[in-house]
Amino acid sequence: MKDFTLKKYRELLVAFKSAGYEFYTFEQYLNKLDSLAEKFIVLRHDVDLKVENSVATAKIENELGINSTYYFRVIPESNQPDKIKKIASLGHEVGYHYEDMSLLGGDIDKAYEHFKEKLEYFRGFYPVKTICMHGAPTSKYDGKDLWKKYDYKELGIIGEPYFDIDFSCLFYLTDTGRMWDGYKVSVRDKIPMYQDIWTKEGKIYHSSNDIISAIGGSLPTRIMITTHPQRWTDSSLAWWKEFVIQNLKNIIKRIMLKVRS
Repeated sequence: MKDFTLKKYRELLVAFKSAGYEFYTFEQYLNKLDSLAEKFIVLRHDVDLKVENSVATAKIENELGINSTYYFRVIPESNQPDKIKKIASLGHEVGYHYEDMSLLGGDIDKAYEHFKEKLEYFRGFYPVKTICMHGAPTSKYDGKDLWKKYDYKELGIIGEPYFDIDFSCLFYLTDTGRMWDGYKVSVRDKIPMYQDIWTKEGKIYHSSNDIISAIGGSLPTRIMITTHPQRWTDSSLAWWKEFVIQNLKNIIKRIMLKVRS
């Protein structure tokens, strides 16, 4: 079976549930720090494009009794009110996938005002308590730099994954690059120091099947998983299109990383 299909996504979730993993939204995780399960997954999705794919994964999770977090951008490909409402109605957390520094040309004050405006917009769908930076690999601006001057907690935000997770206690898996070991081609979606430790320990998984095979073995018991639902589809045409486009993006990102280094 091909990887990055909805069938494979369901299989991955079922494997975790069968092994006794509990699932948390990011908000739930932060509110349960003193009473977490022995084995759990904080499941997060970055809705960059093709929001209809996120509705599909949200339905699968709902059918399996799983709640997860969906972070939406403000661009039209992600910000589609009817689909955001649908995902929230299925019991999932909604958050803001912010990229205000890029959108406002690095002007930190204008970016903050834009952030506050869009935060309130998304709170029209869900009482947003968590946010997550959009990597924007082609931009020279890092969205996280917004918090060098301002404090999101003053706006009622309780967490941002890149600031409020102790990755010495939580293993991180992301499908960036359309693979589970794509940190080598990621510009910002990576945990550099801990990734080196995990690599030395052999905790490297390329495919979804690699992860499934490692459950109960080398795979840690406490994990944050980030997916980009645009990658997951049962349509052969869409699957191959995403495959080709992502491979081209990976080449470009490798070049960018070499230039920046």
